[in-house]
Amino acid sequence: MSSNQGSSPIPQSSGGTSDGLFRKPRDPSMAPRHYRTPRSLPDVCPKEPTGEGRGLCDGPSVVADQHRWTVYNSKVNLPAALNDPRLAKRESDFFTKTWGLDFTETDVMPSFYLPNISREHFSSYLQETAQREKIHERCKNICLNKDDLSIFMKPEFVLNDPATFNAVLPWSHFSVAGGMNSRDVASSRLLQEKLSHYLDVVEVSIARQISLRSEAFFHAMSSQHELQDRLRETADAVAKLRASTAAIDRVMCRGPLRALRDTLTRNNCIKLHNKLKLMAAVHQTQPTVQLLLSTSEFVGALELIATTKEVLQQELQGIHSFRHLASQLCEMERLIDKMMVADFSTYTQSDLNRAFEEDRQVLEKDRLQSLVFGLLRQRKLDFLDIYSEEMIRAAKNIVRQCVVKSVLQISEIDADTVKLHEQMRLMTFHQWFDLLLDIFEHFILFLKRIKATLSVIRNVVLEVLDSSQRSRLADVSLATNHSDGRTNEDEEDESGGPALHSGEAELAYLTHEGLFISDALNEAEQRSNAAAHAQLRAQTHMETCGSDSASATTESSSISITDDILYTAFLCRVANNVQELLYTASDVSHDRCVKVLMTRAKDGSLERLSSSEFVCLSQAVESFARDTEELCGRRSMSLRGALQSQANRFVQRFHEERKTKLSLLLDNERWKQAEVPAEFQDLVDSIADGRITLPERKPTGRSEDRKPSEFLCVDGQKYAVVGTVLLLIRMFLEYCQCVNDIPSITTDILTRLADQLKHFNSCSCQLVLGAGALQVVGLKTITTRNLALASRCLQLVLHYIPVIRAHFETRLQPRQYSILRHFDHITKDYNDHIAEISAKLVAIMDSMFEKALSKYEVKAPMPSACLRNVCKQMAKMHEAIYELLPEEQTQMLFLRINASFKLHLKRQLARLGVVNDGGPQYGLVMVDVAFYSENVQALRSLEHLDLNMPETWEQKR
Repeated sequence: MSSNQGSSPIPQSSGGTSDGLFRKPRDPSMAPRHYRTPRSLPDVCPKEPTGEGRGLCDGPSVVADQHRWTVYNSKVNLPAALNDPRLAKRESDFFTKTWGLDFTETDVMPSFYLPNISREHFSSYLQETAQREKIHERCKNICLNKDDLSIFMKPEFVLNDPATFNAVLPWSHFSVAGGMNSRDVASSRLLQEKLSHYLDVVEVSIARQISLRSEAFFHAMSSQHELQDRLRETADAVAKLRASTAAIDRVMCRGPLRALRDTLTRNNCIKLHNKLKLMAAVHQTQPTVQLLLSTSEFVGALELIATTKEVLQQELQGIHSFRHLASQLCEMERLIDKMMVADFSTYTQSDLNRAFEEDRQVLEKDRLQSLVFGLLRQRKLDFLDIYSEEMIRAAKNIVRQCVVKSVLQISEIDADTVKLHEQMRLMTFHQWFDLLLDIFEHFILFLKRIKATLSVIRNVVLEVLDSSQRSRLADVSLATNHSDGRTNEDEEDESGGPALHSGEAELAYLTHEGLFISDALNEAEQRSNAAAHAQLRAQTHMETCGSDSASATTESSSISITDDILYTAFLCRVANNVQELLYTASDVSHDRCVKVLMTRAKDGSLERLSSSEFVCLSQAVESFARDTEELCGRRSMSLRGALQSQANRFVQRFHEERKTKLSLLLDNERWKQAEVPAEFQDLVDSIADGRITLPERKPTGRSEDRKPSEFLCVDGQKYAVVGTVLLLIRMFLEYCQCVNDIPSITTDILTRLADQLKHFNSCSCQLVLGAGALQVVGLKTITTRNLALASRCLQLVLHYIPVIRAHFETRLQPRQYSILRHFDHITKDYNDHIAEISAKLVAIMDSMFEKALSKYEVKAPMPSACLRNVCKQMAKMHEAIYELLPEEQTQMLFLRINASFKLHLKRQLARLGVVNDGGPQYGLVMVDVAFYSENVQALRSLEHLDLNMPETWEQKR
């Protein structure tokens, strides 16, 4: 109060400032000056948290950045180290020993980011605050100093204080050591009188004030009595109310409360009883698991272990007696894993090695399903590897058992002294082929059993996969429904909140009775928060929550989803592996059959098979490969590849045998017309029907009834052939039949057949045209009949080349059509060879004409001996080729021979000087020409041949 005396309030701006100074309002039109904010240099130590926002402080936050460095992680306080009072002076090498000798001596360059501050920068501020500073100085002079105030005006004025009392009443100068003198006594009396006067004045003033307010005092006194009466009445009313309340409590409240207390006690007892029953059930987990394992109920045992673990974590957490049960259950779960793997291995051995006489496709289906369910639950993928290994061993046993069973039926083989692979080589082909068929049959049954077993496994996998997907979709749907009903649940929670709190207040009344009130509250809280928890789980899938609890829920949900996705991927991988295992079974079966095939082929016995035997082998292998492909859905190539390798060797031997045979036949061929047996005519007739196959051999009795013919009839034409050509036709039919029986060797057979046709053409050319038959067979000469017969044989082979080409073309892929060009080359070679034979026949007659007509003279008698000889030779020529060559070819040949005759006659006449002048010599020549024409046209099929004899004479110019 005294401190504010004589001072006037200082005006302040409406905005208020932190320094409490008056600020003159500034003109808003004046834009404030902006200076570039200086950037702070990086500090050596991180900044301490200030409690402000992160935008104001870039230092680490203990809350947000829990794993980053903060000042609380520091070990040395740099200012404290520099200002250590225990050290007389700072060590000179404090910085230099770590940062170098130039650390303390280097001048710090001024920062480019800090402006140079001068007094001019504060001029505007000084101008603004000058007026306020003057007002402040004036106010300081007006206001009294605190030290100048009297003692009565000081705020700490209290007479109880001895110092203050002595200051107010200066008794100290009366109680000096020398005692009081008379003057002091007078002064003391005067002071007492003065104080008495003051007391009287105060009493008079108090009495005066009381007299002025006497009515108010009397009214207060009367009101006090009335208030006391009312308080007394109120106390009586309260006493009656308390009595009534006690009666109500005794009559109406204690019974219901006791009932409520008994209900809570009963509920707690029920909970305790249920908890004890749950503990008893958990206690029986291990014996129950052992009982289930004794009956191979692995899935039930695993379910029981998982349920018990969940109960231990949720319902019985913290119970001391069960502290070791969780680890024991984990150990039992690992033991069950080993038992399931061992049991599955045993089941696989029993299933794959059982006798094939059993009709059951799947052995103990329920046991298999139980094992697969358990292994999938434990995510044990290696059980398929176990099945694969047992499958390979079983395939080996199948081959061994089949060989042993076959050897027991063969008395020539001693099974005790001969090894397994040697036993197969000692068998005849038919015995070995029967063994191979038996192996094929057993492997088909083997694959059928494997397919049935894998189908059961696959169905179990798909069932588990479908169940997992349905469960995940149900969780997502439930979360979505909770998310959609979030608003209603929030309203229900808000309306139910006060009731819950009131219920808690009522139940809290019973806590002094020792009841389990906490259990009731927990149950109520669980019921009220169940929907909120579900809503929170759904919400964490759709949006990110900033609170710690939402983050934990989001993490838990994401982990669950990831686990479901991984489990689904695991099941899909198992399903794919099951299908791949069926493919592996097919490959294993083929590989074991390849072993059997290669064991037999090791000594080259398969290469020495006849065509029919190899065809039977090829058909059996192809049938087995086709059956396995249909059964397993996979085209295994190992057995086909092994057969292809043997087929290539067979084709090589097949071709070499026939080529050698053809060479021997040609070397012994005398090039005379051979009779055609009826079976060869039937063979050709079958080709005419469009079927290039070897017909079945007819019974011997029926073939003897039909006599052989002189010619081979093909499409209405007669072919005079040699025996080699008949066998050649049968050879190329055998080549075509091999293609029908073994389609995989089509290209190889085609090239071999082309080589065989080329070989026949070249050898026949060397033997006939090249006169090689004179030395090889011992012929005296190559006659025109030999030449005509060779030409006709070539024409027969040439006739079948397009048929053979069409047969192979239907069995080739479009990209393989280029190989057919071999037939084009062969056709050209055969046509050239036929043309050369025709030219050879003409050349024979041409040399005869040249020799005979060189002696021709125009003189009587006519016809001349030269022309008679020429006609005789032409008649012999016609007789030799007429029955061999068709009529058209005979006519064309004799036209060429006639042209040669006319040429040589014309030359001789020109040499003799005979011209077409109608003279006697001309007449004699015309008689010879007429004789020649009559003899030539008298030959069969040459009646209408136009000889055009006038060309014999030189045309006049």
